[in-house]
Amino acid sequence: MGPVVAVIPRIVIAGTSSGAGKTSVACGIIGALRARGHVVQGFKVGPDYIDPTYHALASGRPGRNLDAFLSGPELIGPLVEHGSNGADIAVVEGVMGLFDGASGRGELASTAHVAKLLDAPVLLVVDAAAMARSAAAIVHGYRTFDPDVAIAGVILNRVGSDHHEDLLREAIEPLGVPVVGALRRDERVAAPERHLGLVPVVEREQRSRAALDALAECAARYVDLDAVVRLGRGAGDHPTATAEPWSASAAGDGTPRARVAIAAGPAFSFHYTENLELLTAAGAELAPFDPTVDPTLPDGSDALILAGGFPEVHGEALAANDAMRADIARFAASGAPVIAECGGLLYLCRTLDELPMCGVLAADASMAGRLTLGYREATAESDSAVWLAGDHVRGHEFHYSATVPGHGERAAWTLRARGRERPEGVIAGGVHASYLHTHWAASPQTARRFVDAALGR
Repeated sequence: MGPVVAVIPRIVIAGTSSGAGKTSVACGIIGALRARGHVVQGFKVGPDYIDPTYHALASGRPGRNLDAFLSGPELIGPLVEHGSNGADIAVVEGVMGLFDGASGRGELASTAHVAKLLDAPVLLVVDAAAMARSAAAIVHGYRTFDPDVAIAGVILNRVGSDHHEDLLREAIEPLGVPVVGALRRDERVAAPERHLGLVPVVEREQRSRAALDALAECAARYVDLDAVVRLGRGAGDHPTATAEPWSASAAGDGTPRARVAIAAGPAFSFHYTENLELLTAAGAELAPFDPTVDPTLPDGSDALILAGGFPEVHGEALAANDAMRADIARFAASGAPVIAECGGLLYLCRTLDELPMCGVLAADASMAGRLTLGYREATAESDSAVWLAGDHVRGHEFHYSATVPGHGERAAWTLRARGRERPEGVIAGGVHASYLHTHWAASPQTARRFVDAALGR
């Protein structure tokens, strides 16, 4: 264990609920601070893959997640220190409403929980579009619900006019909570949404940059950035908020040992930054490719990762790329190690909404009308290139699709949630395919085992 280091200046952007405007406010502040010369690191509370891509575009640094369920509360501080290396302030965007966490587990994995673990001040985003004095009652309730959460200020979103702002300030500021910003309604900053949230940056980068530039302009005009920095620098040094930085070196020394093809592009963009860092440390040379356009896997590939994403949106392009589908089928048939998470699982099926896919798995997939969502406790059912039978893992499911599996394939997991158990995923040869999204920060041996399997194929 190395020396304990002081944590970086940090601020949490929380919302009263989903849809309050947290991402817009966080990205605007990140961009505005960057324009002032700050080096800003963005973090997203929870398992979301998409919001961090907007943070990355706004900051020029990799987007990162902080999930006290997936990684454990003890790693929140170390992950912030690691991810903030070289930055001078961290902006942490919350998830859902401030106090919403893992279902049935109290505050676990909520924005409030992470803010307390980091001893960080909170700026509460209030959607003020359809209210005036009532905003004060909302702020009062959120401020007093848990006195250990330091709500240090309010940012009003979707304010209609100067008069509207005056009414809001007159109601809120007597509570002793400063209004740090009041963002106006602006159609330039609207981001399109899809069934899993915002559309990923990779699908609309040019338009995303224009929207982020507009958000930064709005934040520079309507948010007291000096107050934001001052609050961030005043964050406490509580023992749970100081830590030795997390390091990927637990997985290895980074000496390249195997080439890992990793799906990228518009259909497969869901990657946790720490997972990629662990793979690199374990000796993986990451070789990105785009299954919608590239004809074959990268030359010399020893293993394959098919991440989550939106294959259903790009199904026609994936189906039309016969050469890539055939190459992946040949690669999987060779016994090479393959990880397929969620969207990757769909791509390996015989069909997706009746479009031909890779046919690696004896299963058919289709988009369903019902959302499957939530944290899961998982136990590996069999040995694979990634986990050993009996390994306990925490993960997250979030999908609108369903698969009809074939016969004779082994389940990858037994999942537990709300007192119920069910089998999930498939192990077929060297393939580990599952809906479960996993964050490896607490289990660096996962990356090392996968690279070892690539060498031993």
